[in-house]
Amino acid sequence: MSRVRATIGVVGELSITLGVLLLLFVVWQLGYVGVVESNNQAGIVSGLEQQFDAPHPVGGGSPTTSAPLTAADLTDGSVFAVLRIPRLGGPTWAKPVLQGVGLDVLAKGLGHYPQTQLPGEVGNVSIAGHRAGHGNPLINIDAIKPGDVMVLETRDGWYVYRAVRTEIVPPTTVEVLAPVPGQPGVTPTQAWFTLTSCDPRYGSTNRYIVFSHLEQSIPRAQGLPEGLLADPAAQS
Repeated sequence: MSRVRATIGVVGELSITLGVLLLLFVVWQLGYVGVVESNNQAGIVSGLEQQFDAPHPVGGGSPTTSAPLTAADLTDGSVFAVLRIPRLGGPTWAKPVLQGVGLDVLAKGLGHYPQTQLPGEVGNVSIAGHRAGHGNPLINIDAIKPGDVMVLETRDGWYVYRAVRTEIVPPTTVEVLAPVPGQPGVTPTQAWFTLTSCDPRYGSTNRYIVFSHLEQSIPRAQGLPEGLLADPAAQS
């Protein structure tokens, strides 16, 4: 009996030790590593903004004009946009958007599904990102509410979307990426933006989806209206 008790005691101590080590790993992964990777993504955003502000001549034309962004400009892993969601952190919340949704791409920021439209186009621009891990970019995606502003910035300007609804669906529900979300085969007449991440927060059983409509397109020369990126939580 004493041997059994001793064995149980050892197993119990090992289980506690393993649990503590696992907890420390999670804290390290989501805490310290998350901060480092988030800072790396902020650096990517800063570099992209500098590119946006630089002149892009078109065929020897005016140095203040630029060719509109097209799918032909994008290769897997290329950075081409910045997503801003004031609800998740006010005017300073910004994440880079890269072409593709491979694990290597999503480790650097948010990923654009190549088969979907580009920002501002009629149809559905669809973007995915990690909720926990790799900078935790969308860890609070469930805080987004209908009516919240979501801004996609490219070298052409800003595309202002307004959230209309959220859903939690199985990973196999790929029709949310259709040109008309949830209605594959239907010809789109509106510009949609679908943002996807994992659900629950620290799992991947389902997908958390935010659907938005395009409200306005703002050319870069016009500039972003003051107050558009204000944190709605601070205004309530």
